[in-house]
Amino acid sequence: VHHSTYQRALEGISRSLAKELGARGTTVNLVKLPTNVELPNYKTVEEFFTSCRSAFITGQALIANEAVKSGRELSEKICVVTGGAGLIGSATVQRLAAEGATVVIVDIPQMESRADALVGNNISFIGGDLTNESDRKNLLEEIRSKHGRIDVLINNAGILRDRMLMNMTEQEWDDVIKVHLKGTFAPTHHAVQLWRAKNKETGEPVNGRVINTSSVSGLFGNTGQTNYGAAKAGIAAFTIIAARELARMGVTVNAISPSAVTRMTEDLRERTEQERAAGDPKWIAPVATYLASAEASDITGRIFHAGGGNFSVMEGWHHGPNCAPYADPVELGPVLRKMAKEARRNADMMGNDLD
Repeated sequence: VHHSTYQRALEGISRSLAKELGARGTTVNLVKLPTNVELPNYKTVEEFFTSCRSAFITGQALIANEAVKSGRELSEKICVVTGGAGLIGSATVQRLAAEGATVVIVDIPQMESRADALVGNNISFIGGDLTNESDRKNLLEEIRSKHGRIDVLINNAGILRDRMLMNMTEQEWDDVIKVHLKGTFAPTHHAVQLWRAKNKETGEPVNGRVINTSSVSGLFGNTGQTNYGAAKAGIAAFTIIAARELARMGVTVNAISPSAVTRMTEDLRERTEQERAAGDPKWIAPVATYLASAEASDITGRIFHAGGGNFSVMEGWHHGPNCAPYADPVELGPVLRKMAKEARRNADMMGNDLD
């Protein structure tokens, strides 16, 4: 009786803590050990609940009577993370490494000091500017010579040059477009060349992964970010099209649209403790890590929104109200106005309809 009472109490405490600590990014679960449980069975449960695969499981009570598959599914994978020394990048790098991957951080040389804390064992750093052709060739060749291949490419490099359109300079526009769009295209193009050669040689799917970084600014639109929003919307379209083109080789292409505090945004305004917890980059890392795994081989061409207290998949552009075409603008006018009024509103930065 006492044992049963204690068990119920532990379940109640675990569920209460899960609710209290969930907003701070902490999961709480209870594992029950039968008297005949073997230690290896418990060990695999422990590995599962400390891996990214359990990031969205909380408040549960489970019995460790069967072995759970280990989360270390990336132990033979070479993962390249551009912009890997930033807050989102470093969280992803650490999660990939924890799952057993060999991770190469690619970032500008000025970020090497930030990457020093990460480097070691299965994490390395290569400095270079992906938008510079010479730098790009050198760093990509270094990756090829050291590791021989790329299994997973996470395009995460980015900058901000926020300004209202009327005040934005052409240089501010060009810088953002170059870093985000060319910085996504160039390493992806290089990885695809390697994968195509392997596919032709073996005739087998290469199981490559590309994970891009979009933004709610590109999907929903944010005032003062025409350059950034255009670039991130372009990355979303790039993701969808590349997924279709590369599917025949066994390559998946997805994107993550983070709502997270980054080094680019942390000083823009003061945030509450709850906002900081919801915007912790650690909510992004599990999504990237799962998409890099073999289990995600059937997921491609999708953009996932993660962070800010939300995890969802975007549904893209679809036809709304429509009609047959009109040759006369005068006749078209009333119909166009009616359709515009009936159409679903654009979204705010939370993905909800604007008022």
